[in-house]
This record gives sequence, structure tokens and C-alpha cells, in this order.
Amino acid sequence: MTISTILIIILILLVIGAVPAWPYSRSWGAFPSGILGVVLVIVLVLMLMRVF
Repeated sequence: MTISTILIIILILLVIGAVPAWPYSRSWGAFPSGILGVVLVIVLVLMLMRVF
């Protein structure tokens, strides 16, 4: 496994964990999962461009 694959797996797990589906996190809104989603998309684009 390369470092980029491990990074993608970690980011996907963070996005799933940040989804406001649990009672204590409903007041957060979509902010945490939105930020992590954007980071995930940026990393995926960099991987496809062979930069990262």
C-alpha cells in the first residue's frame, strides 16, 4: 500500500465519522463532513494528476 492509498482510506473514514447522523452532532450541521469531503476530493484529484 502506498501512502496515498492509506491517506484516502483515513479521509473516507473521517468523512463517515463526521456525518451529522448522531444526536450529539446534529447541531454541527454539514460543516465537518463538508470540509473533510473537500479535502478528500482535492487529494483524489492530486492522485489522478500523479502529483501526490
